[in-house]
Amino acid sequence: MSVINLKRTLTGVVVSNKMDKTVTVLVERKIKHSLLGKVLRVSKKYHAHDENNEFIQGDLVFIEECRPLAKTKSWRVTKLVEKYQAA
Repeated sequence: MSVINLKRTLTGVVVSNKMDKTVTVLVERKIKHSLLGKVLRVSKKYHAHDENNEFIQGDLVFIEECRPLAKTKSWRVTKLVEKYQAA
């Protein structure tokens, strides 16, 4: 019997890296309002574990759900999608 990976994964932008081994990731979703039909942008911030303090503000990253690591931290950064480049 094979094991299936059922962990949720999200894509978001790092908005803060001021904590040790933790980054704050902003995830934006587009949802359709059930009554009006208008498409809305909904955003939420997640605290994610960054073991080596390698991600900086503005990086686009994948985060994956894991066991609770702290009171507000139960996500882990899995990989870098796009490095932030200052203009």
